[in-house]
Amino acid sequence: MLLGNQLSYKIRATLIAVIFTVVFPTFSWSDADHLKHKSPEREYLKGVGPGESPHFHYPDIKTLAKISDIAKAPGDLPPPTGRTKQKTVKVSLEAQEVVSTLADGTDYVFWTYNQTVPGPLLRARVGDTIELSISNHPTSSHEHSIDLHAVTGPGGGAGLTKVKPGESKTISFKALNPGVFVYHCASGNVPSHIANGLYGLIIIEPEKGLPIVDREFYVMQGEFYTSGSVGEKGLQSFSPGKMLNESPEYIVLNGRVASLTGKNSLKAKTGETIRIFFGNAGVSKIASFHIIGEIFDRVYPEAALNIVQTSVQTTLVPSGGAVVVELKLESSGSFILLDHAISRIDRGAYGILQVEGNQDPDLLRSK
Repeated sequence: MLLGNQLSYKIRATLIAVIFTVVFPTFSWSDADHLKHKSPEREYLKGVGPGESPHFHYPDIKTLAKISDIAKAPGDLPPPTGRTKQKTVKVSLEAQEVVSTLADGTDYVFWTYNQTVPGPLLRARVGDTIELSISNHPTSSHEHSIDLHAVTGPGGGAGLTKVKPGESKTISFKALNPGVFVYHCASGNVPSHIANGLYGLIIIEPEKGLPIVDREFYVMQGEFYTSGSVGEKGLQSFSPGKMLNESPEYIVLNGRVASLTGKNSLKAKTGETIRIFFGNAGVSKIASFHIIGEIFDRVYPEAALNIVQTSVQTTLVPSGGAVVVELKLESSGSFILLDHAISRIDRGAYGILQVEGNQDPDLLRSK
């Protein structure tokens, strides 16, 4: 205790950096290098985890881009690769902090990849080499990076992709395992970067691809920890205390409340078979994915593409995980997709699957 009281901030930070470098040489998210750049003027909460503790954010709003809608459209995803041979797949991501709408009358500073939440859905096949370039917009207030759960290697690539504002880096990795994997920012404080919107999915198709379907959709659940209560109007700031207590004010699909409704609903037709890639960014809650009035014909639990369950009503998706569901649409109408921890619907965890076509009276009728 005496030693801690006598040493200056810089010396203590250097000692911590040395400890992490020696004891945890492969530790990458919120690692020793980032600790050396911990900003002493930030207001930090007390935490006992490795790396940088949760802290308050004070962005310069005047410098940030204003985005009309950060919600990722559910149909905005690349088609199946359709390949039988390996290749090098090149992708580019830019981390950028922007101002946009979280709920009606409520704005927020989102941290995004390519100005959407979630970020782009990336797609490759087993055996491919993915060449990923990441940059950090000059107006960013923080260092950013990326940890891809599809990567085999320390930190999922996070240690090699740390970019300060205005910087860019490129890495390559080999896709060894098929599945649908989460990617997210892994700079300190890691949960804060994810909770503010820096996440997405990457599909690694098996060698023979996935079964052919008529349509595919991309949906991710995420949590927002605002200083004001759910529904409070105006520009809301990030609350590190609520995040530390695992008490989100908003739990939403694709970045904001009502992002998958109206013209942005998932749209399909009767007789079609659809596939939904559903991810859960967390950072705290398990999702219980369900579509009211439908049953999943096939579920690939935890997005492991070598396991299939059939006739599933609700499927669990862990924080930092994903699932793939397929269903044939026998009836038309509006079907609500939601987290069936159903009180969360009032925090924004819902969307609409809009199916056009004829009703089959044998499926459902009044007497």
